[in-house]
Amino acid sequence: MKRLLLCICLSIGISSCIPIRIAPNIKDYKITKGKKFKRGLPKKTMFIFEDPKDADDFYHYVNTKFQLDDYYVDVQVPFEAGGSHYYFSFYEVEIPDKAINLFPLIFDVAVSAAVGSDEVEPIMSDDAEEILRNGNYYIGIEVFNDEEKDCLAETSLSRPIVLKYLRELKKEYLATDNYNEIVFKN
Repeated sequence: MKRLLLCICLSIGISSCIPIRIAPNIKDYKITKGKKFKRGLPKKTMFIFEDPKDADDFYHYVNTKFQLDDYYVDVQVPFEAGGSHYYFSFYEVEIPDKAINLFPLIFDVAVSAAVGSDEVEPIMSDDAEEILRNGNYYIGIEVFNDEEKDCLAETSLSRPIVLKYLRELKKEYLATDNYNEIVFKN
């Protein structure tokens, strides 16, 4: 009987988390409509990549690289690529993984049944379910200029030039720890 109870408890404990939402896994980068990727982002086409660094690191990187002195750092950052002038805006986005942990609920029900009363205070669960979260962070960049509102759109003539620039920007950001080094590189 004890072995059966132990096996039941182990099987419940191992398989008790039910995923509700799983954040996307982006290996290099992804080009997609911002609103399609996460609600609250603009409808423009965006260059999106995973950000393994701390919060606001991309902000500090852009502020240092383009010497913006904390002025319009996340909107209308000017840059030049292929002899043309462009602007980019970026968004730091979190998409958490969510899962419901059923083990505390099942344990509390078993204790209530063993005691024989429904008025037993929950031991492991607060509100009959526990939601576990694990955050995933992304940087979304939109690019525009005076002639085009969406330079990353499939029909944009400047898309190849802008994509090349953004890939290099991402590569430099992820490879750099001390952002003051970038000022001397430029």
